[in-house]
Amino acid sequence: MTDDPLVPWPVIDDDARCPCLSGSPFAACCAPFHRGISTAPTAERLMRSRYSAFVVGDEAYVLATWHPSTRPATVGLDPAHRFYRLDILGRTGGGLLEHTGTVEFEARFRLNGRAGSQRENSRFVKQNQKWFYLDGL
Repeated sequence: MTDDPLVPWPVIDDDARCPCLSGSPFAACCAPFHRGISTAPTAERLMRSRYSAFVVGDEAYVLATWHPSTRPATVGLDPAHRFYRLDILGRTGGGLLEHTGTVEFEARFRLNGRAGSQRENSRFVKQNQKWFYLDGL
């Protein structure tokens, strides 16, 4: 990962640890979802891949994985908003054979040199064998 101030978004090498902190390399974790090679098999994997998309500034992926009924026109990602840690706090449903699920998480970030965090209990729905983010509570 590059954190050069001249580069607007970090670039993650395929061999580097995935930003979602699964422990797997990016190429074996979230990259195939971002690149459209495969889709997330569970709600948690989708949530992790969406977090990674926020890390690398992939607004197209964030929007594509947002359910059409609640999707905004844009997300307006800010390269100054640097996410650096994801903690999964809990989950319900969202498995391979389920059609709904929730994932509670805390994402830590830095914005203009100041630390912060976002905590959310995200709801997910699976339609046509594909998971979508619905909304967060």
